[in-house]
Amino acid sequence: MTGFERPFVEIDDVSMRYGGTEGTLALRHTSMRIAKGEFVAVVGPSGCGKSTLMRLVTGLWPCSAGSVIVAGKEVDGPLSIAGMAFQAPTMLPWRTILQNVMLPLEVVEPHRRRLRGERSMYEEKARKLLALVGLAGFEDKTPHQLSGGMQQRASLCRALIHDPQLLMLDEPFGALDVFTREDLWVELQGVCNILKPTVVLVTHDLKEAVFLADRVMIMSARPGRIIAERTVPFPRPRALDLTYTQPFQELVHDLREHISAARRGEDMPVSPPGAITPGQEAPHAA
Repeated sequence: MTGFERPFVEIDDVSMRYGGTEGTLALRHTSMRIAKGEFVAVVGPSGCGKSTLMRLVTGLWPCSAGSVIVAGKEVDGPLSIAGMAFQAPTMLPWRTILQNVMLPLEVVEPHRRRLRGERSMYEEKARKLLALVGLAGFEDKTPHQLSGGMQQRASLCRALIHDPQLLMLDEPFGALDVFTREDLWVELQGVCNILKPTVVLVTHDLKEAVFLADRVMIMSARPGRIIAERTVPFPRPRALDLTYTQPFQELVHDLREHISAARRGEDMPVSPPGAITPGQEAPHAA
């Protein structure tokens, strides 16, 4: 992102309190900038407000203070340009996988108006997305006929079917076994390299964050705020073998140190954000 390009997502001094003036303060003075086409991961201690931040960005909840701007417009309601995938794939059991993937087209404009006259075009698009994640031939199956990993692949296709400019992922692979999860990291990387949405990933898995993201944002304990960020220096496409290298593991360790300190309520010295060159030691707190 150059100094002349406006960020695609702008979160300015946002606070969020639940339950009125005496309720729980989930976020406090939180700010971040995300460039168009960038993949950002958000990590932090449990309960730090990562999922709250996601709901504010997509307009599902209004913030108590501050502002959220996406694509140059202040967010004041649910965003039609956003796609979302969660830890549970939440497939409708009475619909086929193809029908589940196409569900957002029935509610998101302008696709909703066009769907009746252009259904065959949209169905072909859904089939291509399913093929992209290895689900060709499963379009007419129902969710109970698919494994959890296959359902999560379909959930990702559903989030992408309406060409969202912003893809929001809230622990999308957290319920899966480690082997399936790592396979889906590679699948997601491939899809994003082709479609190039702006992506925000909320995750507890630090390896997942480093493998997938361009930058990793680290949040404090509740009330959450951004306390550090790290640029991920590894070129794309990334293979799973990368996760066994020393530079990768050093970066994961650096993130873990920050989160451990945040859980204890301690502030670590924050080194300036920037790339960590493979072969160099990742920055550690003093």
